[in-house]
Amino acid sequence: MILAEERAEVCAYARRMTADGLVVGTSGNVSVRAGDRVAVTPTGVDYDTLTAADIPVVALDGTVVAGDLKPTSELPMHLTVYNEAADPDGKPVTAVVHTHSVYATAVSTLVNEVPPIHYMLAAIGPTARVARYATYGTERLAKAMLEALDERRGCLLANHGTITYGDGPGAAYHRAQQLEWVCQLWLLARSAGSPSLLPPAEIEHVVEKLRGYGQ
Repeated sequence: MILAEERAEVCAYARRMTADGLVVGTSGNVSVRAGDRVAVTPTGVDYDTLTAADIPVVALDGTVVAGDLKPTSELPMHLTVYNEAADPDGKPVTAVVHTHSVYATAVSTLVNEVPPIHYMLAAIGPTARVARYATYGTERLAKAMLEALDERRGCLLANHGTITYGDGPGAAYHRAQQLEWVCQLWLLARSAGSPSLLPPAEIEHVVEKLRGYGQ
């Protein structure tokens, strides 16, 4: 079975999205790239029942090369990330996570960028933009997303959800979690008053610090 490891990872992270409350039902999707092939969640299938063999594999032009199920309707966004997005540090882009997480989606209806309430916003970049609204599954949405991703590792999608990427599904998923947490924090603080925000220079400083973070 081609891309056996990547297809298994897609299953695991799709189920984790549901368990962590980042999606409901069959919403949201995950993909993992290996070379010129991409393993991606199928459309309209309960993630709890997925097996590696159920995961479609597509070429970078969207042609299905393995699997019997139809790929996610958001395939244009995933392929746009792989074909056109560039990590600010030049790292490989080998995984994409798209969520319908509640707090981030709520924030996407209120602002054009996620307010700098916490330094972990830097996991995405100097800011996290909100891509303008477009109908799901369309090239128009993929184009709006790409604009919002410029020099960023993720963004919000207006009235829709989030998308993040990384070198491996762990990195992409971690950024989706951090983005949701920052949005939750801002909404909680905002509900109680007028939160103080970090200056842009501090976020940019943390972006630099994170480049050397970890083992």
